This record gives sequence, structure tokens and C-alpha cells, in this order.
Amino acid sequence: QVQLVESGGGLVQPGGSLRLSCAASGFSKPYYAIGWFRQAPGKEREEVACLSSSDGSTYFPRSLKGRFTMSRDTAKNTVYLQMNSLKPEDTAVYYCRVYFGGGSSLTGQGTQVTVSS
Repeated sequence: QVQLVESGGGLVQPGGSLRLSCAASGFSKPYYAIGWFRQAPGKEREEVACLSSSDGSTYFPRSLKGRFTMSRDTAKNTVYLQMNSLKPEDTAVYYCRVYFGGGSSLTGQGTQVTVSS
């Protein structure tokens, strides 16, 4: 069964850190990138990170550089999103997405991140 399973979300105080995980399994075809996006109530979806499967290079929007990092453990087919210095505006549901060729993709179920004192 093809699936992405996110974990690691939760409640954290402003200035705190969280590490999200996305475990991929059951893929029968290669994907060229895997990334994270977030969706907050009343706001547009925002891409927060992307990692190339070929060379592991990462991309972050300028607004998040320096606070968010992304890494992978190829042996575990898992990617991680490390989020530091979290702000209340980082509150959202975070989704993992895998990008295949031909424009297709697969998205996980999401994990809630709440930044609040």
C-alpha cells in the first residue's frame, strides 16, 4: 500500500522547536522530490520545504530560511522537517507530499502544529 505517514506535530511554545517526520512506503515508482507544505485556517497553502531525491538538495522559501531545515534517512525512507524558533504564525496543518513524474503526487494525512503560549 502506497502511503505517506506524517508525525511529530503538537503544541509548542513560541521560540520552541519541533521535528516532523514523513515516512514513505509502498512506492513502486521513483519520485523526484519530496516536500512539505502547510495550511492554516483562512490562509492559502504555503510550500515550506522541498528536497530533491537525486542529490538531496533542499529548497526553502526565503521567509523560512534559517529556521526550517529538511533532511532524509534513505535507509528508513523517511524525511524530516526540523523547525526552530517557532512563531504563532507557524501554526498550521503540515503535509508531506511526494512528486512523481508526469505531474502526479501523493500527499499524507497531515500533522497539526500549534505554536502558542
